[in-house]
Amino acid sequence: MKRVACVFAIVAMTSGIPAAEAQEMPAAYAQVLTTLGKTGDFKDNVLKVNIPRNDVKVVVDGIATPTPFGFGGWVAFTTGTSGDVMMGDLVLTEDEVNGVMSAVLNGGIDVTALHNHFFYESPRIFYMHVHGHGAAADLAAKIKPALDLLGKTPARTAAPAAPGRSLEGKLDTEALARTIGTPGEQNGAVYKITIGRPDIALKEMGATINARMGLNTWAAFYGSDAEAVVAGDVAMLASEVTPVLKALRTNGLDVVAIHHHMTGTAPEIYFLHYWGKGPAARLATGVRAAVALLGAKP
Repeated sequence: MKRVACVFAIVAMTSGIPAAEAQEMPAAYAQVLTTLGKTGDFKDNVLKVNIPRNDVKVVVDGIATPTPFGFGGWVAFTTGTSGDVMMGDLVLTEDEVNGVMSAVLNGGIDVTALHNHFFYESPRIFYMHVHGHGAAADLAAKIKPALDLLGKTPARTAAPAAPGRSLEGKLDTEALARTIGTPGEQNGAVYKITIGRPDIALKEMGATINARMGLNTWAAFYGSDAEAVVAGDVAMLASEVTPVLKALRTNGLDVVAIHHHMTGTAPEIYFLHYWGKGPAARLATGVRAAVALLGAKP
C-alpha cells in the first residue's frame, strides 16, 4: 500500500487535518455562503458547502445509519480561466427528485447524474449531481431554489419506516487506516477515509477538478470491530472498472451502482458505489483490495 499512499492525496474534510490548509476566502465565495444561507470552507482553491440531510433518518438493511455515513450533500465552487465551475451532489428522498430536478434545470444548471448509493434502504434515497459554469454569485442564486426545496416535499405514503437498530461499540480506526493505507477522520460515530485522484489531470475551464470538487474515492465505516458496515465510492478510469469490480466481489462487498458523476470530461471518469456488513477488519481488507488497483499501470 505504500504505492497507493504516494499516488493519492489525502483529502482533509475538517480543518483538523493538515493536508489541506485553509485559505483566505475570496469575497465572491463569501457572498455565495450569504446567498445560500449556509457555512462552508475554502481549501485547495475550492469552496465546499456541505448540505447534510439531518432531517432524514435512513435505515439500511436493518441498520439505523448516522447522517455522516453517506447522507451529506454538497456543492463546491472553484475558479477557472473564464469564470467559476460549480459541481455538487444533492441527497434526495424519492419524493423530492423531480421537483428538485425541475428547479435545478429552470435555474440553468445541468443535472449530470441521478443514482442510488444503497440497496434495502428506507426511505429510498437518491443522489443528484449538478454542474454549472459562470460567476459564483450567479451560480449560487440559480441553485438556491433547488436547495430550498430539500425537506419540503411531503412523502406519498405516511407509513413509518422500521426504526432499525444502532450498532454499539467502537472501531479501531488506526487499524482501518493501516489496512487501507490512508488515514481518515471521525465524524460522530462514522470514520471516513477519503482519497483523491491527483494522478488524473482533470480540468474544466482551466480549473483543476480535484478531490474537493468530487474526484475522489471514499470509505465510511460505522459500528464496532466485531460488527460494522461500510459504504463507499470509487473513482475510476475505464480500464480500472472491471478489476475493481472483481476485487470488491471477491472480498464479499456488494456493488450497488456504476455510473458517471460528470459529463463531457476527458478522460471519462466512472464511479462505483459499494456496501458491506461484517467484521470491520474484513471490510477494510476488501476496500484495500479495490483501492490498491487505482493508478496501477496496465
